[in-house]
Amino acid sequence: MSRDHVQSAQRPGTGAEAPFLELLARGASADAYEQPVLLARAEGLPPERIRALEQAKRLALHVRAEMEGRRRREAELSALFETAHDLAGLRDLDAVLQAIVQRARSLLSTDVAYLTLHDEAAGDTYMRVTEGSVAARFQQLRLGMGEGLGGLVAQTARPYVTPDYFEDDRFQHTRTIDTGVRDEGLVAILGVPLMIGAQVIGVLFAADRRARVFEREEIALLGSFAALAAAAIDTANLLTETRSALARLARANEIIRDRSAVIERASDVHDRLAELVLRGGGVHDVAAAVSQVLDGTVEFTEADVAPAAPLEASRAEGHAVRHEDDWIAAVTAGGELLGALVLRGHPGLDPVDQRTLERAAMVTSLLLLARRSAVEAEQRVRGELLDDLLDARDRDPRVLRERAARLHADLDATHVVLAARLDGAAADADQEAAARRRLWSAASHLAATRHGLAAARDGGTVLLLPLEAGCTATDLARRTARHLGTAVHEPVTVGASGPVEDLAGHPDAVAAAYAEGQRCLDALRLLGRAGDGAAAEDFGFLGLLLAGDRDIAAYVERTIGEVVAYDERRGTDLVRTLDAYFACGMSPARTKDELHVHVNTVAQRLERVGRLLGDDWQSPARALEIQLALRLHRLSSRPGR
Repeated sequence: MSRDHVQSAQRPGTGAEAPFLELLARGASADAYEQPVLLARAEGLPPERIRALEQAKRLALHVRAEMEGRRRREAELSALFETAHDLAGLRDLDAVLQAIVQRARSLLSTDVAYLTLHDEAAGDTYMRVTEGSVAARFQQLRLGMGEGLGGLVAQTARPYVTPDYFEDDRFQHTRTIDTGVRDEGLVAILGVPLMIGAQVIGVLFAADRRARVFEREEIALLGSFAALAAAAIDTANLLTETRSALARLARANEIIRDRSAVIERASDVHDRLAELVLRGGGVHDVAAAVSQVLDGTVEFTEADVAPAAPLEASRAEGHAVRHEDDWIAAVTAGGELLGALVLRGHPGLDPVDQRTLERAAMVTSLLLLARRSAVEAEQRVRGELLDDLLDARDRDPRVLRERAARLHADLDATHVVLAARLDGAAADADQEAAARRRLWSAASHLAATRHGLAAARDGGTVLLLPLEAGCTATDLARRTARHLGTAVHEPVTVGASGPVEDLAGHPDAVAAAYAEGQRCLDALRLLGRAGDGAAAEDFGFLGLLLAGDRDIAAYVERTIGEVVAYDERRGTDLVRTLDAYFACGMSPARTKDELHVHVNTVAQRLERVGRLLGDDWQSPARALEIQLALRLHRLSSRPGR
């Protein structure tokens, strides 16, 4: 305080408040307010003047205290406002909580501030945010309920403060907590609860590394920050729940959209298939429509063409079955396997598309049944025509050809007559009759698709099928046995005649061919080859007994034709050598005497025969057939024959 200020206080009319107003204006410390009084006393001013200065000093200090309080409250309110603003724009909970402890530490002028949260699963509280902490062990502390000052705050939901933690016995001291507090060097600690409603979710702390008494205003301020921290946590939890709910809603909306798309696709498939059925479309039309829907290639195949194992699995399960990169859906009706829908090269089929393929298979079976019921009359007509060919020999060829043409059959083509019979044991007469009906139905279907004829006869079924180029009667018999067996789920044995031609001009040839097919069928069953198919040509010399026309020349040609042709081309004597070899008990030594040649010549000729007939030509079965063929060749070569 300058002498001018003292003199101004001594001048008449000058108030004693002037020097203190100047101190207030420049924000002087509290100690500076003593100087005007001390200077007045030193100058020997009157007592009344000194008392006036003392009064002014007290008023000035009071005003200063009020101003300091206002500034502090303004700072506190500003910090609370900023924290509330951060909370309003909450994006990162950790950042908001860090800001809260930073501002609490700054406003309370403490060394450390930190925040713990309750762990419901563990039943304790853990350190979440720290500011000013330097000890790693302290930053990892966990406080059980009732342990330490924080545990007591969490347990009682009330603020607690201690000027000297280690000297305060109100708390349950534990080695872990005390070690952490000691590592951090804390002495004075203030803790206030974080509350959401009536629930304590954590504790906010302010602490000093020296003894300190926290004022009531400081406790209230920290409590305000704790309320904001609790609100931030509650808001974050609500946001998390909201985000989760929105995510669930988005997922539900996605599912609804997917289901809507599924329903729309299913409706589209239904409309397409219904339209196909109404306009009389066929199975290939269904396959084409489903190909467009599934964006792949769908084909209808016969039961004997599709892979057997997955086809049977699909039939048993009633669902489409994956086979390598394809999907196979069995087409069935009443236990009968009619074929399959095959989706090619589409391994990643989802359940919706799988059901679409299965629905298409069902529609295909309905179309096949509808077509079957529509062609049953045609099948009966086919059966009547075949019965007429088998029974009547004096029919007009022109009429027979016309009847066959209406059924898309060509009696001028080469055909094979096949006798088919079930070989499964039936439990009773009803089951046997049902099995025969299934066999006739399957045979009729096969005949219709192959431009042939079929009829039920002699407890089985007879078929008249055209013989395709490059195919033998044996091939046709075996393929037919497999097809019918697959269709009826029982072994079916098929005996085939040799090829027959000009059926309209020679209807008696059909009856003879059927008798030949029956003999082959009986031979198969006697040989234990049930479920197989064969023609007379498969039975070697027994085929001569089975064949209706006794085609001796064909038998000789099949058996030793290569040897005969070699002799004719080269002028050799292999046939005569074979005759002598068998006549001499297959002894080369006796054969050379019979032929009057060297034994090496016999060996060379027999080696040539082996190259022509095969290495097994001397096996008992082949040797018997060759000897019979040699005799028939010799007989057919006699003069006059």
